[in-house]
Amino acid sequence: MSTGAWILIVIIGILLGAVGGFFLSRRYMMNYFQENPPISEEMLRGMMMQMGQKPSERKVKQIMASMKAQSKAATKKKK
Repeated sequence: MSTGAWILIVIIGILLGAVGGFFLSRRYMMNYFQENPPISEEMLRGMMMQMGQKPSERKVKQIMASMKAQSKAATKKKK
């Protein structure tokens, strides 16, 4: 094979790898954030205390469940 053909094959391989890597990393991050939301229960308690509310365990769990449900609904809507 000539040098030009090798260069073309390498460029096509790099482009396919970049596109494939982008979509695989995107899928991984979407699943990661769905399983591990960026706001934890401790952060939620701190925000509630700053707003002057006394955070009960029931209320914190309810808000976290609501956030997870909203996240799942948004994910399904995108598909």
